[in-house]
Amino acid sequence: MDSISGTDKPHAICIPYPAQGHITPILKLAKLLHHKGFYITFVNTDYNHRRLLKSRGPDSLNGLPDFTFRTIPDGLPFSDGNCTQDIPSLCESTSKNCLAPFCELISQLNSMAASPSSNVPPVSCVVGDAIMSFSMLAANEFNIPYALVWTASACGYFGYLQYRDLIKQGLIPLKDESQITNGYLENTIEWTEGMKNIRLRDLPSFLRTTDPDEIVFNFVIQEVNRSRGASAIMLNTYDSLEQDVMNSLSSIHHSLYTIGPIHMLVNQMDDEKLKAIDSNLWAEESECIEWLNSKESNSVVYVNFGSIAVMTTDQLIEFAWGLADSGKPFLWITRPDLVVGDSAILPHEFVTQTKERSLIASWCCQEQVLNHPSIGGFLTHSGWNSTLESICAGVPMISWPFFAEQHTNCRYCCTEWEIGMEIDNNVKRNVEELVRELMDGEKGKKMKENVMNLKSKAEEAYKLGGSSWKQLDKVIDEILLSNMKPI
Repeated sequence: MDSISGTDKPHAICIPYPAQGHITPILKLAKLLHHKGFYITFVNTDYNHRRLLKSRGPDSLNGLPDFTFRTIPDGLPFSDGNCTQDIPSLCESTSKNCLAPFCELISQLNSMAASPSSNVPPVSCVVGDAIMSFSMLAANEFNIPYALVWTASACGYFGYLQYRDLIKQGLIPLKDESQITNGYLENTIEWTEGMKNIRLRDLPSFLRTTDPDEIVFNFVIQEVNRSRGASAIMLNTYDSLEQDVMNSLSSIHHSLYTIGPIHMLVNQMDDEKLKAIDSNLWAEESECIEWLNSKESNSVVYVNFGSIAVMTTDQLIEFAWGLADSGKPFLWITRPDLVVGDSAILPHEFVTQTKERSLIASWCCQEQVLNHPSIGGFLTHSGWNSTLESICAGVPMISWPFFAEQHTNCRYCCTEWEIGMEIDNNVKRNVEELVRELMDGEKGKKMKENVMNLKSKAEEAYKLGGSSWKQLDKVIDEILLSNMKPI
């Protein structure tokens, strides 16, 4: 399709859920589709569009002639803030308010395409985040094909699919708050052939509510139930990593495509202009790489809890002194909004004691950091992007899952793949002990060996001609181009 001119190109309109961990993989997928010959319209919310211009510069979203950015409102009151919006409010608002403006945008683009002087082709397909399922409703309204993208792990998706049965069994919502701490969440449910049982606490965390009307609990049930009827779901994973779960999912959904790790497929492309379009909502600090250049191979602990996780001041201090007492060099990313209701200010004594072997920054290019030879381990919240990037870089992990399917990812990292160790939710000072084990211990060496094996399997999937490229071609041919085939 690369040779097809302007208005004859297929036109994919791509829309992520408006949070960093969703924008990043769907923007990378949009680049892959562009590489395959699609005209792309990428849709951010007005709020995140402003954040991107602030972090990346006023010309950063000018795009290319056939890769453009558009916006729709998220339905929330105007804010000029620079942090992740309140998740329950965002879930409720996007599901109730975004369908109409999204349909209006498709109509506008189609009207532009009808103009003789336009280089914009009519919208021919929709690629929507699976938790922005209104995009599926819009595609049906315009009678065009669509595919949903599940940006998290297959095991996380499978976990959400259990909610319906757990409700029927009376296991969730919880009967009272005490069940969160009294051992109830240690109860197991049947899981997959590869892992026979899994604990309730390893399932996506939105089930930890006593309120059957809780917003996010009901939002994920609605979105996942809609996804069951989707004509196609693309997953950012590769078969050999989550084979047991994929086997179980394939009996539930007939049209799944494993196209990950998406970030590594993008790295195979040689289009520098396309690669320059990026999605970081916070400004990256380039000194992170300069600092790492001065450190020995496999010596540094990288600490980053992602774009949404927050902690208490007490937890921040526990992490700080655990890192200090480990004696290891560390690079710690502390977003301005990392601490609940306060600034992420570290104790003066800690900063003084560790200044010769630490760098504390507000944001960085994580993929670049994880692939730096000085990185020996990753202290993470187990978000799926972070987990995949760590696997592809061959870096073992210490996991402190915060919410959603991060708990499921953590379970797989620590138990199934044996490439991680979990920190207790209360943190306490065992951070020091785990960091030492990760960097110097026998378990750490075994984890390194295991993660290098998974890295090798990932390479088989994302190399040119590998299974993930074949799956991407398949979803393009079978779904996204299905309206454009000659009769």
